[in-house]
Amino acid sequence: MIKNLGILVLLIAVCALTAWQEPRFWSAYNVGNTLSWTGLHGLLALGTAVVILTGGIDLSVGSVAGLAGVMLPWTIVRLGWPPALALPAVLVGAVGIGVIHGLLITRLRLQPFLVTLCGLLVCRGLARYVTGDATIGFREADAPLRAIATATPFSVAVPGLDAPIAIPIAFLWLIAFALVLAIFLRRTIGGRSLFALGKNEAAARMSGVATSTWTVVAYAVSAGVAGFVGALLALDVNSVQPSTHAQWYELYAIAAAVLGGCSLRGGELSVIGVVLGAAILRVLYNAINILAIPTQLEFAVVGIVILVGAMIDEGLRRLTSR
Repeated sequence: MIKNLGILVLLIAVCALTAWQEPRFWSAYNVGNTLSWTGLHGLLALGTAVVILTGGIDLSVGSVAGLAGVMLPWTIVRLGWPPALALPAVLVGAVGIGVIHGLLITRLRLQPFLVTLCGLLVCRGLARYVTGDATIGFREADAPLRAIATATPFSVAVPGLDAPIAIPIAFLWLIAFALVLAIFLRRTIGGRSLFALGKNEAAARMSGVATSTWTVVAYAVSAGVAGFVGALLALDVNSVQPSTHAQWYELYAIAAAVLGGCSLRGGELSVIGVVLGAAILRVLYNAINILAIPTQLEFAVVGIVILVGAMIDEGLRRLTSR
């Protein structure tokens, strides 16, 4: 709770400072756009956080999202599949990638870093090979499908803004998934099993927890959510470039999870904290753009956030052990 409060204060401070420097930051359009991107990155961060909870790491989520984002228009436009079949097929394929990662880690005892790094390379390579590295998009007839990524179901009037904020559906997807995940982790045996697995795998196994099964489940959730994010992003931008679609998104996901209170050693996860962490990263990125700060600093900011989060985690661990 203390960590979450600190992240919330930091978020408010960054927003206030940016709005003070550039009033355009506090406009209905900019706030709505930031909420949309927070939704996409928050979803990806929560999926990645489930793996980090088990003591693992998933470096492949950006490439899985890229592959899913490419395969959705490819199956619809090139293969002629109906959208009602193409989207579930893409999501099932993404989940299958996560299952393969989990099995390689649990059955062959390979390191999660190595397995998911190879997954990153393989998925990105497949996305480029299938399309011939060519940009691919959707048809006008696919407009109903695009609504799951571009719709704004309702607006909210906020005092001081130039217009009501159109709430993007991507942000609503984030809220829905965050609620489901929070209930699962805190109110079910499966959620408690994931926490036990992250705290001490050997002890959890001796207590009767199916550690291998839950490890596979964690990687399947991470990859499935990444596939969904990749599909949403493709539907939103309406044009997918295989080499760059969702590129480096794994950095944002890991940074948001660490900033949100996830321990890289496993056993800790705050759903609210991860959502706030994703929001801070998107606000920082927005601030870099709106304040005309060189965009080359974007990755430097992400790197600093991950490093600071790891340092804080280590400091708190040592303080607790004392």
